[in-house]
Amino acid sequence: MMHRLRSSSRFCACLLVLAACDSANDDYESEATLDVKQYVNAQLEKLSKAAEAIEKAAPAADDDGWNAKDDAEALKNMRKAWGDAREAYERVEGSIAVLFKGLDRYTDERYDGFIEEEKDDDLFDDEGVVGVHAIERILWSDSIPEHVMKFESTLPGYKPAAFPANKEEADAFKNKLCKRLTRETKIMRDQFATVALQPGAAFWGMIGSMEEQAEKTTKAASGEDESRYAQNTLADMRANLAGARAVFDAFKPWIEAKSGNAAIEEIETEFKEVADAYAEIDGVALPQVPAKFNPDKPTDTDLKTPYGKLWQLLNEKTDPEDDTSLVHKMMNTADDMGIEPQ
Repeated sequence: MMHRLRSSSRFCACLLVLAACDSANDDYESEATLDVKQYVNAQLEKLSKAAEAIEKAAPAADDDGWNAKDDAEALKNMRKAWGDAREAYERVEGSIAVLFKGLDRYTDERYDGFIEEEKDDDLFDDEGVVGVHAIERILWSDSIPEHVMKFESTLPGYKPAAFPANKEEADAFKNKLCKRLTRETKIMRDQFATVALQPGAAFWGMIGSMEEQAEKTTKAASGEDESRYAQNTLADMRANLAGARAVFDAFKPWIEAKSGNAAIEEIETEFKEVADAYAEIDGVALPQVPAKFNPDKPTDTDLKTPYGKLWQLLNEKTDPEDDTSLVHKMMNTADDMGIEPQ
């Protein structure tokens, strides 16, 4: 009888330990997702206000549309608001893309991504090519880099970028293209405020956002990078990194409980190396790509250039198969926490 009582007591004790562990995990999960939710809410509010500011700054329609000379102040304000929208979006892209697949596409898709599905001859309306890059393409239409135009001009259905040339185009830009971005960013903001954020979506979204750092750099070699008209891709990447670090900070207590403080220190060291590499480059554009850069077989000479050094670093840091990489280490912490990809 005593033996059975002792066995029963040990069994109950184990159940109590397991229950305590589950409770602790629930607390870590709740705190992390709440912190991420607050961060994303704040950035989506900034995104919504920036989109509204672009629309508001767009000149009223007149017979000759608008241009960089006659509407310099309005163009400056639109470009500034566009940069604000871009920064806010890139900080939370990883956390929201899986939740708003349709809205995310119509907000952030590239020009080539749209026209490969359907040609668009009216670049000022709210159909076909839309979103932040559609607006960007118009706002910087007078200064698009030559290698970008070379890439786009080969695309089926290509139409050169331009400022609105008449009243109809100016009216469509302000009251259709810009207004759609305002409307859809508000929808994302309002819907996210009520959605139940899953830790997997937040944490693995962060990992995906970091993996894309190498892809964004590589695409610049062919003129396919995202913010290619404004030459703002490095600023995008800095915002991605800032967003990833904010999400990681929210999960630190959980990571420490499951993986230990050493795992946190290792990942923070990796983050710092990437941040330091970005800080070494002045401005918002990626360094100039070597003339004949081949990402499949880069030369030693190319890898010694500022672009080549950054490209190599990011490919090393984001390789999921390399157990020393930043991305691999983040994946390990996700496994330790029991967080599955969404």
